[in-house]
Amino acid sequence: MQKKNVTKQTVSAVQQKKMEQGKSPKLSWWQLSLIGVGSVIGAGFFLGTGLSIHSAGPSVLIGYLLAGLTAFFVFHALAEMTVRDPQPGSFRTYAGQAFGHVMGFTSGWVYWTAGVLIMSSEVTALSIFTQFWFKSIPLWIFAIIYSVLALGINLFGVKKFGTVESFFAVIKLATLIIFIAFIALVISGVIHPGKEVTDGWSSAFRNGIFTNGFTGFWSALIFILFSYGGIEMLGVLSNELRHPKEIPLAGRTLVLVLTILYIGSIFLIISVVSWTKISEDKSPFVEALSNFHIPYLDSIFNVILISAAFSTMVGALFSITSIMISLAKDGDAPSRLKKKNKKGVAVGALLLSGAGLGVTVILSFFLPDTVYEYMTTAAGIMLILNWMIILSSHIKKKKQLDDESDTSYFSTPFASYIGIFLILFSIGGALLHHNQRVGFYISIGFVAVIQIAFRVGSRFGYFQKVHKSEEEY
Repeated sequence: MQKKNVTKQTVSAVQQKKMEQGKSPKLSWWQLSLIGVGSVIGAGFFLGTGLSIHSAGPSVLIGYLLAGLTAFFVFHALAEMTVRDPQPGSFRTYAGQAFGHVMGFTSGWVYWTAGVLIMSSEVTALSIFTQFWFKSIPLWIFAIIYSVLALGINLFGVKKFGTVESFFAVIKLATLIIFIAFIALVISGVIHPGKEVTDGWSSAFRNGIFTNGFTGFWSALIFILFSYGGIEMLGVLSNELRHPKEIPLAGRTLVLVLTILYIGSIFLIISVVSWTKISEDKSPFVEALSNFHIPYLDSIFNVILISAAFSTMVGALFSITSIMISLAKDGDAPSRLKKKNKKGVAVGALLLSGAGLGVTVILSFFLPDTVYEYMTTAAGIMLILNWMIILSSHIKKKKQLDDESDTSYFSTPFASYIGIFLILFSIGGALLHHNQRVGFYISIGFVAVIQIAFRVGSRFGYFQKVHKSEEEY
């Protein structure tokens, strides 16, 4: 009981300190949910869904249900730790508390590296989308423009960042809702677009659910999990909430909205287009809408893809900058990177993340397509591996509190065990697919390099400051 009171007093002291510094949180829970939607739904969903449908067939819907459940377990674990002990470093701080300095270091740098690679893939996609209208302009010019814009938005601070991300999230939500409503009305016969479609709901499952076999479903699971990559960003942003205890509500809303939109839109796609006709190289949304000869469809959808990719890129830049600040505060990165300007922006950490983006963008234009694909796949797998760290930290912290007779903030870790099993199951399916298998090996290589860097740095005294114990936070 005494420890519980100490923890509450500590949290209150942290919040009071923020108030005194004029840096009180500015975001409400619904803004945080919108930012999450804007950061998670990227061009990968609008374009890459075709690969999942092509591999799994109608069973892709079961895959999204399982992925949504996994994402819920991950965020549930993160939210419980956040409510009990709000930390700027979020999941990497909890990993350090649970397993020691090395795990906090690894989690932070794995997330930062994955974020840089994901940003580079988004900015490359943005450049290709924009070249659709300006074919004579080189891709690298667009890459520079979008990178500068993303840095500029992040330089404005949390409030402006939240406004921009909320705006893009509304565009994505509106797009998916309009798409779902339009296709549903066509199938129901309420509107007649002038072209016959398949016979609706029953056509999607005419030949069963696992039409590509269980292995097809299994190999697609890792792609489906990638659609939820980025939910952990809400943990990073939780310190910007007006009321930190609302983080569970924001997370539950985010996961529920994503799952409903994902399953609803894909179900309608395979109801109007045979899943066998969906290509890995073309957006299934365009494939479905092309049946109705909508004027300027390519340009309209191109605008949507650009907004999706850009907001994901901006959100990733913000979250990895926040993680870099946390790394600098714990002595796991140069200390000057934690310094903030009057707007509360750590310019050094932001510019370092921007420099990492610049390097990977340059490499993306020189590496063969297959190598770059392996790298971006590895980034997605590293994010999923970080989910396992979050779940493992939750289990370990629960056990620590059991020993100290203080379990008031934690539910049973049973859900975390199920989440770890589902993630391992999905990774096992990825090993069936050549490109994903190579990406997995590359991700393990990145983790190994980070581990080696920690060991070498610790040996030469570079990482002097270890993670503080839970009582010291």
